[in-house]
Amino acid sequence: MENLVVGMGEALWDMLPEGKKIGGAPANFAYHVSQFGLKSMVVSAVGDDALGNEILDSFSSKGVDGIIEKVPYPTGTVQVELDGDGVPCYDIKEGVAWDNIPYTPELDKLASETKAVCFGSLAQRSIVSRTTINRFLDAMPSSEDTLKIFDINLRQNFYTKETICNSLEKCNILKINDEELVTVSRLFGFPGIDLKDKCWILLAKYGLKMLILTCGVNGSYVFTPGNVSFVETPKVEVADTVGAGDSFTGTFVASILKGLPVCEAHRLAVNVSAFVCTQAGAMPVIPAEYTSKIK
Repeated sequence: MENLVVGMGEALWDMLPEGKKIGGAPANFAYHVSQFGLKSMVVSAVGDDALGNEILDSFSSKGVDGIIEKVPYPTGTVQVELDGDGVPCYDIKEGVAWDNIPYTPELDKLASETKAVCFGSLAQRSIVSRTTINRFLDAMPSSEDTLKIFDINLRQNFYTKETICNSLEKCNILKINDEELVTVSRLFGFPGIDLKDKCWILLAKYGLKMLILTCGVNGSYVFTPGNVSFVETPKVEVADTVGAGDSFTGTFVASILKGLPVCEAHRLAVNVSAFVCTQAGAMPVIPAEYTSKIK
């Protein structure tokens, strides 16, 4: 089977004070996977409107392929406002196109050919997209090397314990940051133990292949049964952090599919993520010094 990788979920516009920027983790993830020579696709939905057409044009210009249905709902937007201290506040609009991703025969066929998929919790806030994501996961090949990555991405109040539990049961790789781990631990009633012990509990409880924990400037960990990899976060001059986490996930998944050991995949993912932080926007071109490490 060809290493077909899918990013599934939200496609939207971040409406910033200085103008709008295309957003959505699935497209960022799929774009970065494609830079390492793997076939990738994004699955989402947009409205039959100007904003939706702009998203499709933008994806096309960046070579991002996908199944993106036009549905009778407005294209998703996130209103971003800055408070007096310059701290951003987000208002993720509801009842939008990516809340209504339909499950089609084309999507069913894609699922049967998919080697790895990355999905989150945000796109599961609505019953339509949640059902589509779950059907897609169930239709994927059941082989041992199929990867189902739950990049949890907790946003506002758009998650429930039930959704998180269900996603943990369906995935075999979890990616979570330190703040999200604290939230999940509260939801699940984990004891007051350190973050690494909480990771070992989740890894064992859900039979995961891997658990990726990112801790911002404090480094990142990849837990596998019986082993843990730790890599420090490089010090770089940050332009913005938009899409850095998605580039980490995309690089790591591409590396694992290409046969790199976990420790090498982890280090490469950290370095690519640090590079993306030095660039404006979520989808910069990754230099050959990184992409050449995967053959």
